[in-house]
Amino acid sequence: MAESTTIRVDWRLLWASGDLARFCFICLGILLHATNETMVATVMPAMVGDLSGVELVGWSLAVYEIGAITAGAAAGRMTSYVSLRTNMIAAALLYSAGALICATSPSMPVFLAGRVVEGLGGGALVSLAFVSVERLFPKTIWPQLFGVISAVWGVAAFSGPMLGALLSEHLSWRWAFGVFVIGGLFAALTSLVVLRGPAATQRRSDGAALPRFPVAALAVMAASVVLIALAGVKVEPLRSSLLLAAGLAGIALFFVLDARLPAARLFPSRPFDLKTPLGNGLVMVATFSIATCSFGVYGPLLLTSLHGISVLTTGYIIAAESISWSILSILVANAPPWRERSLVLAGSLMIAGGVAGFAWTVPVGSIPLILACAVLQGGGFGIAWPFVTRIIVASAPAAEQTVASSAVPTMQRIGYAVGAASCGIVANAGGFSQGLSGEAEANVAAWLFLAFLPLALLGCIAAWRLPPTSNA
Repeated sequence: MAESTTIRVDWRLLWASGDLARFCFICLGILLHATNETMVATVMPAMVGDLSGVELVGWSLAVYEIGAITAGAAAGRMTSYVSLRTNMIAAALLYSAGALICATSPSMPVFLAGRVVEGLGGGALVSLAFVSVERLFPKTIWPQLFGVISAVWGVAAFSGPMLGALLSEHLSWRWAFGVFVIGGLFAALTSLVVLRGPAATQRRSDGAALPRFPVAALAVMAASVVLIALAGVKVEPLRSSLLLAAGLAGIALFFVLDARLPAARLFPSRPFDLKTPLGNGLVMVATFSIATCSFGVYGPLLLTSLHGISVLTTGYIIAAESISWSILSILVANAPPWRERSLVLAGSLMIAGGVAGFAWTVPVGSIPLILACAVLQGGGFGIAWPFVTRIIVASAPAAEQTVASSAVPTMQRIGYAVGAASCGIVANAGGFSQGLSGEAEANVAAWLFLAFLPLALLGCIAAWRLPPTSNA
């Protein structure tokens, strides 16, 4: 009976203490970042109609993720030099400034500059929210606070596409970003009021030497994604091949440079060793993150321009993918350990099936079938992701388990950035470099998914190679 009382969480008491209320305000930064990340797909049709630049659509996610990865890696270390509250306020203002640039942009290049600034601010806000858990709250309530973070991500995944669709249809795509200008300013003001006390207002100084910040590695990674994206802006066989090869070589160099900084590395040692569960798990995360970008980046644009489907309907479809991810994650959460590997494999096959299904359903334009593929793909992630993450962390050496746990979302973001840039190559090779046209749209609609099916199959192979849980 006493044990049961210890485990049960008194949410009312937690709220009354002020800790939960304070953390909910801190989580506003996570909500802003995640909602913006998922919203951009449904504002893209209206934005392209206003600004043109369809050949740069893939950049909208790629540059945002580059900013988020860079700032996320930097924000935690910045609290050693500047207080947590100052960092949070600066990140919120940076995010608001980026949203303002996007909302008032006269051209696609200016919009992309705003997306970089937004990504820097949003990535920092997310990282600082996790730092705040460790700095400001007792360990006894950490599990509950991480549960709040999961709930916030779920709300954002659902509300982002819907918010973009509603504002685009009833006001303007610019107002979709204008909302985030206000949200960023409110987050800065909230941080000023909520973050009080020495832990929040004084810089961290524990006397330990600070690890060197991985400037070179992150710069190489950002440049590599840009090179891949440039390969698709003006598709020419020699030029595009050289840029793509240089980008891929740069990503390989990023992992070499990361391995040379043991105290500040972003990934565990030997992250792609296919002889280990950790290596297969990270390969699976990377390949599926790249392979599934196509619908999120180009789906609403294709469905709206090719089939006349409303932006609001595309918002419902993207939201359904997120909902299926959340629901199936909850349904399998209590699966026994001996079933984890089979669930990862089943989820992987569902993801690959969704990618293959989009290649047929998007050109056809059948809303029920497209919705089914979205649910299949999102549900596959929901089934597989919690367990592959556990396998990756559990199979890492004890000294690298913390790095391994943070490597999963970092790998996912790098995959999204590379995937979005690669989508641009496929789309522009299919005719988008010449602008929107019925022939180009029909050609792009299938190849945007077929081109990434081999990567999805590679993800399935990596899942199949994972050992049973007892051996992980």
